[in-house]
Amino acid sequence: MRDTMKGLKRSHMCTEVSEDLIGQNVTVMGWVYKRRNLGKLIFIVLRDLSGVLQIFVNDNEAELFKQTESIRPEYVIAVKGMVCKRDEGNINESIKTGSIEILADEIRILSKAEVPPFSIDDEDVKDDMRLKYRYLDLRRPALQDIMKLRNDTARAAREFLSEGGFLEVETPMLTNSAPEGARDYLVPSRVHKGSFYALPQSPQLFKQMLMVSGIDKYFQFARCFRDEDLRADRQPEFTQIDMEMAFVDMEDVIGVNERLIQHLFEKVMNVKIDIPFRRIPYKEAMERFGSDKPDIRFGLELTDITDFARETDFGVFKGAVESGGSVRLINAQTCGSLPRKQIDALVEYSKTYGAKGLAWLAINDGGEIKSSFAKFLTEEQTSRLIELADAKSGDLILICADKHTVVFNVLSALRNHLAKKLSLYDENEYKFLWITDFPLLAWDEDEKRYIAVHHPFTSPMEEDIALLDSEPGSARAMAYDIILNGVELGGGSIRIHQSDLQEKMFEILGFTKERAYQNFGHLLNSFKYGVPPHGGIAYGFDRLIMLMSGSSSVRDVIAFPKVKDASCPLTNAPGEVSDEQLKELGMGGNA
Repeated sequence: MRDTMKGLKRSHMCTEVSEDLIGQNVTVMGWVYKRRNLGKLIFIVLRDLSGVLQIFVNDNEAELFKQTESIRPEYVIAVKGMVCKRDEGNINESIKTGSIEILADEIRILSKAEVPPFSIDDEDVKDDMRLKYRYLDLRRPALQDIMKLRNDTARAAREFLSEGGFLEVETPMLTNSAPEGARDYLVPSRVHKGSFYALPQSPQLFKQMLMVSGIDKYFQFARCFRDEDLRADRQPEFTQIDMEMAFVDMEDVIGVNERLIQHLFEKVMNVKIDIPFRRIPYKEAMERFGSDKPDIRFGLELTDITDFARETDFGVFKGAVESGGSVRLINAQTCGSLPRKQIDALVEYSKTYGAKGLAWLAINDGGEIKSSFAKFLTEEQTSRLIELADAKSGDLILICADKHTVVFNVLSALRNHLAKKLSLYDENEYKFLWITDFPLLAWDEDEKRYIAVHHPFTSPMEEDIALLDSEPGSARAMAYDIILNGVELGGGSIRIHQSDLQEKMFEILGFTKERAYQNFGHLLNSFKYGVPPHGGIAYGFDRLIMLMSGSSSVRDVIAFPKVKDASCPLTNAPGEVSDEQLKELGMGGNA
């Protein structure tokens, strides 16, 4: 068999071959997915990006039959032959080409393949192995479907935004390091020895300067880089759908983006999304769900029992209250009859989120009460607690007493954990909401100063501007996060466009005027030449595709992802460089 195409042209992708072509000759190319030798017949299942197609060779073609015996899975082949109708008993309704097959009259091996380190359709291969051989992993139809989904979603977003008057503008990848965010990835300069570029954490400053320039509506599929710890929904390099608009308020930005989301889900997934989305103020979200990115597909809301706890003699409760913390609970309905071992497992789970322990009270189906702290409460107090929790027979009350942040972290995590364990939501349901009315600033105990909750360019609510002089920690931001099923898809804000207010913000954050201009002078100087009111948002595109595809990790939706320590098993990056390269950069020993 020859190993070149030698003028042979592919006429169809595998799934483009249909019953309409029965009796015609076609040429298809791809990878051998499976091969079966039935004695007088050899069947080959061919796979390409579109799907699979069955090829067969019978022993009437003795030479071709003999040559075909050497073909193995993952060989790359070209097949020329006639499209035939399958016998009724051999029709496979589970695949698009299940009613037809190709009788081959010529097969060329274009490339041989060694035995792969794992079977392409094996779902139980360890992640490390998959990522080391990612080019093989990407042959899996499930991953190729995700890549198609990603492509289709990007194209639909571009269409929607372009038709809405947005201009796609690319911003620089090599820029200055800017504080007040995550850690930067730094790139040493060869020409300017001792100086460094930073890879962008976002295009924030550039897109604001585009508003100064008169680019009224901007968007970009922006590559961003953050040197921070990884999670299932985080990578060191990622893609944002980034946008900014001039002469808008919060309602304008939210309106455009609700229509964008609606368009993407309907066009790409044929899923109807109702708008407007629900809105919940930040403070209410924290009180009810313990999180500023709550999953609202289920209940299990938090109940504040701090006032009740203050009146008890239980030291754990009283200690938390007296130290300025709080005591809150969730009612895990139907879990009252859980074995003690499973309740203890919930206690241990809570410790991974910072809890010292977890108080619990179970009411089994017969109404019998068991508790980890009942002896510290009177009968009346126990009855009152059950009443506050709105609990009944069969329920399990889980209580956390600690600092506010710990209580929220623990009960929010438990809430999600129990919802999954109890199957309280539909995996195929999409529940969007906006979180609004964020605090503008947060006090950093380590640095003993205020930091920006979003970033230093977020505008305070107009009615809260006066608080910047008296109570800066009480000021609210014109910020909004979009949440889907408990995952933060993106965030944005109306920006500060007045120079004096922006300088005031830097002052509150602890910047001297000199340092503010050193780090952000290009933005501050641009504001001297007429800047419109503006605002925008950025989506985590990888997270969006993760949720649209039903994947559990952003690694599944990125062609070549990194692992938990930000390394790449495929390329072994990051790696060492030669002394010569370091000398060129002014970083070598004798540079």
